[in-house]
Amino acid sequence: MKATEILMEEHHVIERVLDALEKTARSVARGAGQPQFFIEAADFVRGFADGCHHKKEENVLFVSMQMHGVPVEGGPLRVMLHEHEQGRHYIRSMRAAAERWAAGDQAASAEAAENALNYVALLRQHILKENNILFPMAAQAIPPAEHAAVLERFEQVEHEETGEGIHEKYLALAERLEAESRSA
Repeated sequence: MKATEILMEEHHVIERVLDALEKTARSVARGAGQPQFFIEAADFVRGFADGCHHKKEENVLFVSMQMHGVPVEGGPLRVMLHEHEQGRHYIRSMRAAAERWAAGDQAASAEAAENALNYVALLRQHILKENNILFPMAAQAIPPAEHAAVLERFEQVEHEETGEGIHEKYLALAERLEAESRSA
């Protein structure tokens, strides 16, 4: 399996959570949704999307692409890195609002939902760009002989940096968020 195929599989998991997050965020205007959902969604994003997936992209794939001639400045890598930062901002803001909401500030529910929807919109177009532009670019830039090394570094991120069983933990959380969103 290619490194970009692993990232695309992870995109599918992230997209499932984006769907659940969007559905629940839209339900907030009807008085539905719970702050804990948004806090747990932030945990998923921080742990899986950012803590595992983006680490592989930023610390392995993007570095390898750069080593093989894809510039960071003025190119698609800078755009992807900027969008990762934007996403982190939305998630921090969503979580902070959800925590205020959980503490009794009902007005914060709208802020949590707005940040959630902004994150969903950003990530959907971000994933499209990665899947359709950046990953094919990586396949061309990184020599075939280097693909095994990229996969090996992915495994290191997976096991050494994020810990054993982390994928299973976040896959279970994704399933729970999906199930919760069905009742939103």
